[in-house]
Amino acid sequence: MTEMKAAAPATAMPARDRQGAGGSRTVLLRRARELALVPALLLLMVLGAAVNDSFLTERNLISILGASAALAMVVLAESLVLITGRFDLSLESVVGIAPAVGALLVLPASQSGWGTGFPAALALLAIPLVGAVIGAFNGVLVVKFRLNAFIVTLAMLIVLRGLLVGATKGKTLFGMPDSFSSLATTTFLNAPLSVWLAAVAFAVAGFVLKYHRTGRALYAIGGNADAARAAGVRVDRVMLGVYVVAGVLASVGGLLQTGYVGAISANQGQNMIFTVFAAAVIGGISLDGGKGTMFGALTGVLLLGVVQNLLTLAQVPSFWIQAIYGGIILVALVIARVTTGRAQD
Repeated sequence: MTEMKAAAPATAMPARDRQGAGGSRTVLLRRARELALVPALLLLMVLGAAVNDSFLTERNLISILGASAALAMVVLAESLVLITGRFDLSLESVVGIAPAVGALLVLPASQSGWGTGFPAALALLAIPLVGAVIGAFNGVLVVKFRLNAFIVTLAMLIVLRGLLVGATKGKTLFGMPDSFSSLATTTFLNAPLSVWLAAVAFAVAGFVLKYHRTGRALYAIGGNADAARAAGVRVDRVMLGVYVVAGVLASVGGLLQTGYVGAISANQGQNMIFTVFAAAVIGGISLDGGKGTMFGALTGVLLLGVVQNLLTLAQVPSFWIQAIYGGIILVALVIARVTTGRAQD
């Protein structure tokens, strides 16, 4: 018997070791996918400098960050929902309707407002409140009534888009108090406060996801909601909270967009969700849930911001920019399939 054991191949690897090696390889591939955007960003910076002399100027780089701040907040919101394995397509409409409600509360009737005469401070507080209410409504339908998240939030996107056009009568709102644009116009260390706000939001979210039990619960729910529930995670409460937080973040993104543009149009946020998904997916946020980091999502935002700025400086028509974003999503999905080794449902 001893001789038979000795004759066993010396190179045989126990099943547990093989699984560990495979798991380590998968982790390395996912990490490489997130960090792969860093050299891509550097390459685009070099390309931008070659295309236009003004690309690497401080003014242009700060312009990229300022233009990307609103998108960053919505990408953060969508990323949190995606990590739990759900969707929220209505966030692009929240970007429009939430700041519009705030503006309509403060503007007089002569400027297409509701003439309620709300103080600017209360009108600003109403913006995240609107986002929270919309998020809570979505959460109740998805979590409590077990409705399909994709269909529910798609319907809300359409409903809110119609409400925005109806509330503004299809007009662009101007003349809001300076406080509506202060985050985009006030600077600190030469960068707008909107940029710093987005950076802090990503830092806080990244910390919570990595070190706090709530963040670990999000990953657990996205990985296997039933297993998370069996482990003591209050899945319904956490999911409802995620939708509320996402609505608030999207409403703040809408306020940043309002300050950057200086007005609120009847189509603010329209088609933004495609760019949001592009940034999240190429940043490593899995559409299957349970995977992704805030660092990856942030690099996705920066990559798209640099791409858009580069194409704009090169005078590429806007419809080509949308086509390129669609191509980026397809490439990211292929990369995700290769790095995870899993089919995508």
